[in-house]
Amino acid sequence: MPSIEHLTERAPKVSVDELLRGFYPSPRFGDVSFDSYRPDPQQPSQSAAVVKLREFATSVDEPRPSGLRKLFGGGKQDPTRAGIYLDGGFGVGKTHLLASLWHASSGQKAFGTFVEYTNLVGALTFRKTVDALSTYSLVCIDEFELDDPGDTVLMSRLMRELADAGVKLAATSNTLPGSLGDGRFAAEDFQREIQVLADQFEVVRIDGEDYRHRGLPEAPEPLDEASLRERIATYPAGVVAEDDFAELVQHLASVHPSRYRQLLDGVDAVAWHDVKTITEQSVALRFVVLADRLYDRDVPIMASGTTFDHLFTDEMMSGGYLKKYYRAVSRLTALARQGSDVAR
Repeated sequence: MPSIEHLTERAPKVSVDELLRGFYPSPRFGDVSFDSYRPDPQQPSQSAAVVKLREFATSVDEPRPSGLRKLFGGGKQDPTRAGIYLDGGFGVGKTHLLASLWHASSGQKAFGTFVEYTNLVGALTFRKTVDALSTYSLVCIDEFELDDPGDTVLMSRLMRELADAGVKLAATSNTLPGSLGDGRFAAEDFQREIQVLADQFEVVRIDGEDYRHRGLPEAPEPLDEASLRERIATYPAGVVAEDDFAELVQHLASVHPSRYRQLLDGVDAVAWHDVKTITEQSVALRFVVLADRLYDRDVPIMASGTTFDHLFTDEMMSGGYLKKYYRAVSRLTALARQGSDVAR
């Protein structure tokens, strides 16, 4: 018999140190390496990216320049480029390579998604975030994307100040740094900030089949209420977080997204009653963060109500946040399949 808990009754309190300790690769990438990456022989850029990242890992471990060496430049890396930027479609192994870089580098280091860093700033303030991360040797930013002008200014300032402090930066995205923000807001009005970001990185292109071209995965049929209750009752031993979907969505507004990782501590599966389409953009974007944290922890989902391919409105799925919603639907669907398989 599982132990039943409710996410709606959790209100995690997290210290600054605990927040920062959470910036490491998810269990899915907990033991990856450059050696475990399998480049596609038909895509030579994948092998070339491994070579580049191995070289970059060496530069991360070099002592920071000081004194005259800092003034006139030192080290093997171009001093005008603080980081490396992996550009490529979904499913070409960018996160695997970024996590491999994190594992291959020594010293204090951070690994998180773009959203996690913006949430960190929201939780700590900009200055405290800069002060904390400036002591790191490497900051890895997965799924780099700019969705609004505020994030553009925020991240350009953060990257610039970290680079000035000697921190090495590494990022992944499916958008070239000079094109960040396109289609989401008046990017031309913020070209200076976008260019500041682009100037921090050496771009490494990774070619391969983009998973977006395969369409959304087919979502499993939702359970009826009686079947969902039976699945919960017969779930293998562990902690199942059971919640009414509407109440969960409302509760998420009271928990800062930087704490969603801790919100799920000790949870082995989640069960949601009466999933409904989310119609408000701010609510949807908040739920995307929860979907990412669930996927990071590989938490199976059991649910009644609508299928996850209808979780967001058609307008959302074709708008400026398409990539975020597409990723969330794909991840939630995969976890729902796991929930269906495990509970049988």
